[in-house]
Parts: sequence; structure tokens; C-alpha cells
Amino acid sequence: MNKVELAESIADKVGLAKSQVIKMLDVFEEVVTTTIKGGGEVTLTGFGTFSAKHRASRMGVNPQNPSEKIQIPSVTVPKFKAGKALKDALKNK
Repeated sequence: MNKVELAESIADKVGLAKSQVIKMLDVFEEVVTTTIKGGGEVTLTGFGTFSAKHRASRMGVNPQNPSEKIQIPSVTVPKFKAGKALKDALKNK
């Protein structure tokens, strides 16, 4: 399911225009991104938690030349931890 299909599904269930739902999804993405960039986290109880995790720099292997070591720089990556209700819904599939 992509963003447009998600918006259509939500619009049908809630009774809003698809354009309104797309705008809400855009704002949701913006708020989550801004929050986790600032070091915070966004928790939707039962669904899950969005956060950012810092990955330290490390030595790796060059895939084009396995005998050569390369330095992989540190990076901050997004993280999602599923909530209990989501996990339970998938278990009882």
C-alpha cells in the first residue's frame, strides 16, 4: 500500500476528502521527522514508537575488493519499535 492508497482508505473510513487526508499525512510525516531530528520520539500507544538512533563509525570491507578495509562513517538512522497491540494483531492473523 502506498501513500495514495492509504489516503483513499482513510478517506473512505472517516468520510473526508482524499486531498485533506493526504495533507494530514504530509503534516504527520513533517512532525515525526522534525521531532526525531531534534532527539525526541513520537509514540502512538499500541501502534509503536518512532525515534532516531545514532550508529557509530566502524571499519568495514570494500565489497568491490574484499581484502581492502574501509571506514564507514557514523550516521543517525530512523527507528520504529512496534507496540503491543500491533504485535498482537499480527500474531493472531
